[in-house]
Amino acid sequence: MKKIAIIAHDGKKPEMVAFLMKNKEKLKDIDLVATGTTGGYVQNTGLKVEKLLSGPLGGDAQIAAMAAEKKLVMVFFFRDPAGKHPHEPDVQMLMRICDVHNIPLATNPATAQLLIDSNWQELS
Repeated sequence: MKKIAIIAHDGKKPEMVAFLMKNKEKLKDIDLVATGTTGGYVQNTGLKVEKLLSGPLGGDAQIAAMAAEKKLVMVFFFRDPAGKHPHEPDVQMLMRICDVHNIPLATNPATAQLLIDSNWQELS
């Protein structure tokens, strides 16, 4: 089964929830994994998700490890560029790992939608 990672900074969680609700039918049979707090929001949409640690407590690093091991087909990381994030080194590391291992990474809903729409056949 294909696995997608979902992460959202606090300021972007409403956008992430709206994106998930819009794509709920497409995502319902996909394995989803998320950082801790984000995972709670994902569960509230009715989708099943594997919850990892919170981002600042190592969840971003856990997802980066999955990307490095090619266990993910894509990552949705709805980032808040205006906010300060104490775990920014982990965020940068995750983005670098996605680039190194050629894992598609969407940092906003528009790009995530393009990834879902263009890869739908491979995901289902």
